[in-house]
Amino acid sequence: MPSVADVTCPVRMPPPLAAVPLAAVPRRRQHRRMLHLMKLAVGVRDPAHLAALQAARARTAPPLRHVTRNRPRRAAEVLDGGSLYWVIGGMLAVRQAIRDIIEEAAADGIARTALVLDPALVALAGRPMQPFQGWRYLRPEAAPPDLAAAAAATGVEALPAALRADLRALGLL
Repeated sequence: MPSVADVTCPVRMPPPLAAVPLAAVPRRRQHRRMLHLMKLAVGVRDPAHLAALQAARARTAPPLRHVTRNRPRRAAEVLDGGSLYWVIGGMLAVRQAIRDIIEEAAADGIARTALVLDPALVALAGRPMQPFQGWRYLRPEAAPPDLAAAAAATGVEALPAALRADLRALGLL
């Protein structure tokens, strides 16, 4: 029976790390990519209802913000042009630009995170979404296009609103 010293390994092993010059080690570039956030609009019937609720909130306690428990770990990427995409009635329906992410204390003294939002709601060429808790990151390439851009490309704006909603629910728009 051969000993362990007699067995050779056919796989070439890389040289020890100390033998590799530092200049030969490739560096990973650290560049930021923009990210969006998705959030369920619980209890909201439609985008007009969301706009009314937010307008009332902005009047009583400006600036317009959405308070959440957890701060996004990738906040720098969200602030690099990201938006908050609202899921209303099971559809990604509208988005709002995120202006800032700030810390604030709740009435119970626990620190919370506030997403400071642009008041303008931008309608989307919606996409069905399953329910989820909290918020989720959304890559720009996975985000649905704005309705104005999608409608101009396809003529969808000429369809009645109810028909557009039904077609979105079927995943055809």
